[in-house]
Amino acid sequence: MTACVRVERDGNIAVVVIDNPPINAGSVEVRRGLVAAIDEVNAQPEVFGIVIMGAGNTFIAGSDLHEFGQPIAEPSLPAVISAIETCEKPVVAALHGAALGGGFELALGCDARVALSGTVLGLPEVTLGIIPGAGGTQRLPRLTGIPEAISLVCSGERVRADAARMLGMVDIVVTDDLRGAAVACARKMEGRKARIRDRAVPACDDGAIEKASAAALRAGKNRPAVRAAIDAIVSSATHSFDDALASERAAFQALRVSREARALRHQFFAERDAAKHPAAETATARPLQRVAVIGAGTMGAGIAIAALEAGFDVVLLEQDEAALVRGVDRIRSHYQGRVDAGKMDTSVAREREGRLKASVDWTLVAGADLVIEAVFEDLKVKQEVFRRLDSIARPGAILASNTSYTDLDAIAASTSRPQDVIGLHFFSPAHVMRLLEIVRGAATSQDVLATGLQLAKRLRKQPVVSANAFGFIGNRIYAAYRRQCEFMLEEGASPQQIDAALEAFGFAMGPFAVADLSGLDIAWRMRQSLASTREPQARYVHIPDRLCEAGRLGRKTGAGYYLYDQTGGARRPDPEVDRVIDAARLEKGIAARVMNDEEIVRRSLLAMANEAALLLAEGIARQASDIDVVLVNGYGFPKWEGGPMFWARERGVEALEEDLDWLAGLSGPGFVRGDIRQLFSAEQRT
Repeated sequence: MTACVRVERDGNIAVVVIDNPPINAGSVEVRRGLVAAIDEVNAQPEVFGIVIMGAGNTFIAGSDLHEFGQPIAEPSLPAVISAIETCEKPVVAALHGAALGGGFELALGCDARVALSGTVLGLPEVTLGIIPGAGGTQRLPRLTGIPEAISLVCSGERVRADAARMLGMVDIVVTDDLRGAAVACARKMEGRKARIRDRAVPACDDGAIEKASAAALRAGKNRPAVRAAIDAIVSSATHSFDDALASERAAFQALRVSREARALRHQFFAERDAAKHPAAETATARPLQRVAVIGAGTMGAGIAIAALEAGFDVVLLEQDEAALVRGVDRIRSHYQGRVDAGKMDTSVAREREGRLKASVDWTLVAGADLVIEAVFEDLKVKQEVFRRLDSIARPGAILASNTSYTDLDAIAASTSRPQDVIGLHFFSPAHVMRLLEIVRGAATSQDVLATGLQLAKRLRKQPVVSANAFGFIGNRIYAAYRRQCEFMLEEGASPQQIDAALEAFGFAMGPFAVADLSGLDIAWRMRQSLASTREPQARYVHIPDRLCEAGRLGRKTGAGYYLYDQTGGARRPDPEVDRVIDAARLEKGIAARVMNDEEIVRRSLLAMANEAALLLAEGIARQASDIDVVLVNGYGFPKWEGGPMFWARERGVEALEEDLDWLAGLSGPGFVRGDIRQLFSAEQRT
């Protein structure tokens, strides 16, 4: 045994307790303790059965991911499961909290599974670029069938206990006394083993397997881990258990040291680190229950939905009835759509709508714990709103601005309580997008920052804290990326080629397709606001301005960099855009050259890396990994590439220095070179 595993007795049943807080991760110490406990109890003739359970709030929420980048110490998880399966006594897993990854594989190695209602189970390994490596791809299909196993493993879906019972993943679900139920289950087995490995894989039509495989490959973008998982699951019906188990382990071992798996682990830890901030660690978050949202447009309505989904009471406020009605209709349409699609019960939808109050009476702000402004992106407009809020909101209420790039300190200065002001940059659609950029102003208090981080958790958002600066982290990086893409447009590439190259790299959408979707006028207004501060000699591409001047503002006008049909859906190239680009090149005397896709991708990512170095030097981002979290969760950067900082560090300092010399020469006057060493520092910035 080890310090994190102990054996207790409940009559003739041994209860093996895993106590490795905070999540009972399946570390090497836990594995050693389990093997020792199984061996000890197996030698005790008076013991008829064994229960394995977790102390604290969970069973085993997953393996220790830190181990996956190095040789895995023995005993491995397959060795632990082998000890359970070869044990003469039946072993029952008592599950609560979460049984994920290696935790669920351990449970599958037991003879029975008893779960507390609400327990979450699943095999999320594919989302980390690997596959289950301790029999998950072999035991699960023996319970659920191959098509369902393919869907569960390739999506990494987490299943609650009641649904898992229907799928055969657990045997018993209880609402209380989990330990008692598991002990009773072990006694009822009367010393008989019931190993999953001895079961046959349920027969299934080949067409169902092909359909499930095709859907998984499509959803998983044909990534290596998805393909390997499908192969391993299908082999459960075509190979002996031991041969298939060995093949699964070999695939797991190869994938876990791959670049993609390293990138996904990096992103996993980066997201976890971003959710914390040194300045908030010792502060107590303010209680929140009543939220007021100012502005019922697309963003305001989305924020209101996100708050309703999180259980808040929401007041939606507008200046006129017509705008308010449109906002309420957006919210009601959302919930009706969920009901019509079978994704929400009518009673749940009505309950959430029942917590919404819509009004043009701004005095209702007085009852709010948090006020979120979501009005037009204009400093004077936002300052006027905050002056008004300052006179209405109760003392201690948090005043938040959903701003994309406006100076938060200038907004806060329009109130008598700048310490209560914070930026909450939601991404559209606000109830769907996972990223929440939390902007800390110069006067923002520590408890307000802590409250912002707690709010993100309750909204199920991924927070990243940014200091106050134009564009904060995300829009600042994205502007540099888009600017470099415009340079390449001017030099000879087409919008279609640039978009296609970056989408092939893994971006959800290329920069020009994104511009059309969000509206070219948004970036146009930003450029206009910065025109007075732009260096006269700095390279500036006029092509997007010319498109805006021609009324081509993107999908909403049916034309931008592309042409769109009446539904605003399918995009297609437009010769008129080519003429605008050719005229701009001619005006500057630029001869178009052939540019390959590799150059397009490399320049785009180098522009991000260079701007990130500047952000870090200025203290806007606390650490390089925060930038990766922002770009992956808010700007469509492929998660399996880890983020632009991970990509840059993989190249190494010397190669990056050469790359940036090359990029500076291509970018021309106005290019500011960042200190690339910033990206390699582990220093935590405050």
